[in-house]
Amino acid sequence: MHLPRREKLQLMESLWVDLNQAEVEVESPAWHEAVLRETERRVAVGEEEMLDWEEAKRRLRERR
Repeated sequence: MHLPRREKLQLMESLWVDLNQAEVEVESPAWHEAVLRETERRVAVGEEEMLDWEEAKRRLRERR
C-alpha cells in the first residue's frame, strides 16, 4: 500500500477503535487449545524456551 506513514497510522487507529467497539466475541478455533497445551508441555520438559518479546523480535530479525 503506497500511503504516507501518517495516513497508515490514522487507518490503523481507526481500525483499532472500530474493532474495540465491536460487541461480537471471536472464538478461537478448537485446534488453538491443542497447540497451546503442546507448547506448555514442551516448556515443562525443557524442549521449548520462553522469551520476552524484545528477545523474540531480535532473534527473528537475525534469521533474515
